[in-house]
Order: sequence, then C-alpha cells, then structure tokens
Amino acid sequence: MKKVFNPISVRRPFGHYNHGLLVPPGASLLVTSGQLGIAPNEAVPEDIGAQAELCFEAIKAILAEAEMSFADVIRISAFVTKREDFPAYMAVRDRYTLDPKPASTLIIVGGFTRPEFLVEVEVTAAKVFC
Repeated sequence: MKKVFNPISVRRPFGHYNHGLLVPPGASLLVTSGQLGIAPNEAVPEDIGAQAELCFEAIKAILAEAEMSFADVIRISAFVTKREDFPAYMAVRDRYTLDPKPASTLIIVGGFTRPEFLVEVEVTAAKVFC
C-alpha cells in the first residue's frame, strides 16, 4: 500500500523511520493534534518515558476510533524539552511504530503549556478503506 523512499543520494535515516512514504490514491487521511504526557485522571508522570507512553496510548485510542492502527501512521512529529531525552522517547516510539516505519521529526522546544510536560507527539495516518 505505502511506498517507502530512502534515496541513496540522501544520508540513511538516523533511527527507525523512513525519509518518505507515498500513500496511494483513495486513502483516508487522519491528522491528530499533539498529545501530551497526561493521563485521563490528570496525572503527569515525572519521566519522559512514562509521558511518551501516555502520548502514544492517546494516539492509539484516536487511531482506533478512526478504524486505524499504528500500521497506518505515515508521519510522526515529536517535541521534547531536553536533548538527553531523545533515547528514552525514541525507545517508546520504536515500540509503537510498525513497518514500514513512518517519516519522523523530533524537535527540541523551550517548553509546553505547563512546565511538567516533557514531550508532545502528533501523527498523520492514511488508510485505504475497501
């Protein structure tokens, strides 16, 4: 369904993602808002890994409502507040993403709406419904 693009003229991806994915005509497109590391009961874990888990679990629920899964995710954009949090965030991301790996961007930001938030994740997903 999706075609992967990693041209040999471009440096290989740094991690488990692809430089580009092409979605065929007729696909339904889902774009999520950024999800923060906050539980439904308002709890915010102190560590980046636990917050990232909450982000991806929220995205999983949104995908399910749209009759999609992580297999349909074509792009992930994530924002973290500290460079040293990259490995913990990417470990969580890699557990949730499926092949072909989506395109991915990770950016360091100065902060979020509340100081306890360490990560925010948004995705774009595409699926052909028969």
